[in-house]
Amino acid sequence: MSIALKCHVGIGHRVEGEALVARDNFSARYDLDRIKGIFSRPQHALTGQSYVDKILVLNTAKGGVASAWMLHEMASRGMAPKAILFNAANTILAQGAALADMAMCDRFEDGDVTMLIRTGDRLVVDPERGLVTVVSRAANDHPAPA
Repeated sequence: MSIALKCHVGIGHRVEGEALVARDNFSARYDLDRIKGIFSRPQHALTGQSYVDKILVLNTAKGGVASAWMLHEMASRGMAPKAILFNAANTILAQGAALADMAMCDRFEDGDVTMLIRTGDRLVVDPERGLVTVVSRAANDHPAPA
């Protein structure tokens, strides 16, 4: 049983992967250790977890131009997420996703994306169609960390 989640038309190409979810905000500059490929800011809900090749599902983007070029730098080294889903993105992160050739979507019609998707869910992100499909649910019923 799949679940289709309609969103604003996004950036990037169709990707499939595993979700990593938190109700936290996101800054590529301050939240990540780009060398180790993990969330490193101690106050972030995903501290210590790898973001590499995951589909990040977070509340909103924060940060400025440095976050945009950091997405590109991570992608150039193969240390980037496959996609990022937000409740609300900002223009800087949209530019960064485009520069990094990374899928990104936001503004989900069914509500808070951090509540609709669970860590471990298998997703298909289709930005051109404005559609994210949960193709299989994670075995756990744990909500996203706050």
